[in-house]
Amino acid sequence: MYDTTQRPSGRSFLIDAIKATGCLLIVLHHLAFYGPMSDVLAAVWPGGAAWFHDHGRLAVQFFLVCAGFLTAGSLAKHESLGLSEALKLAWQRYLRLNIPLLAALSFTVLVSEWVRPDFAHASWSAPPDWGQALAHNALMQHVLGLEALSAGIWYVAIDLQLYAMALLCLVVVKAWPPANKENPSANGTDAKPWLLWLGLVCASLWWWNLDADLDDWGVYFWGSYGLGLLAWEARRQGGLGTVDAQTRAWGWAVLMLLLGSVAWWLEPRVRIAVAWGLAVLLMAVPESWFRGEALGRSRWGHALQWLAGVSYSVFLIHFGVSLAVNAAVTAHWPDALWANALGVLASVLLSLISGGLLYRWVERHPPTVWRWWFWVGAFKASVALALIMNPLG
Repeated sequence: MYDTTQRPSGRSFLIDAIKATGCLLIVLHHLAFYGPMSDVLAAVWPGGAAWFHDHGRLAVQFFLVCAGFLTAGSLAKHESLGLSEALKLAWQRYLRLNIPLLAALSFTVLVSEWVRPDFAHASWSAPPDWGQALAHNALMQHVLGLEALSAGIWYVAIDLQLYAMALLCLVVVKAWPPANKENPSANGTDAKPWLLWLGLVCASLWWWNLDADLDDWGVYFWGSYGLGLLAWEARRQGGLGTVDAQTRAWGWAVLMLLLGSVAWWLEPRVRIAVAWGLAVLLMAVPESWFRGEALGRSRWGHALQWLAGVSYSVFLIHFGVSLAVNAAVTAHWPDALWANALGVLASVLLSLISGGLLYRWVERHPPTVWRWWFWVGAFKASVALALIMNPLG
């Protein structure tokens, strides 16, 4: 059984710092990617706009590695799982992800149709249809080849797939035939989940992630997510303060170096290098970095913790907010540098405020089936209203 008394803390200052940074980066990336305000700014600041356009998406690696690290901690009390238990946990994860997503999509769909008559841009999605709405509710839109109704929501579907894969590993451990039938507890079953995770990390980093056609499936991203899982396990095994623990820590260091080196040798990928670096950081830093010490208790520390806490809601709502600001600025000051610069700043600030409200009103509440049905209905109503507003869509 896992020794949960020695496990790293789940919510920590370091994790919050990574999530908060990733949240801001992804908002700025989408602002640079979806114009036209960024197109005006790019004329005077081409380098900065190009960096956020091309590299801001690396923030996804921040979320993948942190999600894997936190998932390993949350599953630490399970050395194995029955299928029914795994399905229950997967359903709970779906509800936690889907309820705030449906709330954000309800807003984004209506904003899109509200500004559509007077605003157009190449990056803008077409009006929704009922099949597309159903696919979004099931988190299957990209797998089915349908256009997304908001930016970045492919990640939500991938997160659920990755979590399900982690659970499946525990189900496989449960079904694993014991090598010592007379004393099953002597088989070291607690090692099997991370060994399965390790095997999948190798397959993903060295094979699946080399095929861009797989980027709608969790196996493509398991390398980054799995590095987070392994980073948590490395801290657990190397954090007991004994000689054996120190030996295991060195073994984990060599293993992580091997994983990253082979992946880079097969094909240099900056996104994988970022994920590997974050995993090594989480694995190697002292425990004081997780606690945050004095900085975590400062005003800036509280702000960072707040942003990390609402980061998922900000991620979901920011596209609709940015779309509204883009439309307003373009309608009144399409070529004014000052207006478009202020528009970008306003988009960031309003996204943070809106994300905070979405978290307060929706995400932080227990994800019950009744709440899910309510937001399913709200989303369907928004799609119906969008079709009324744009009957030709």
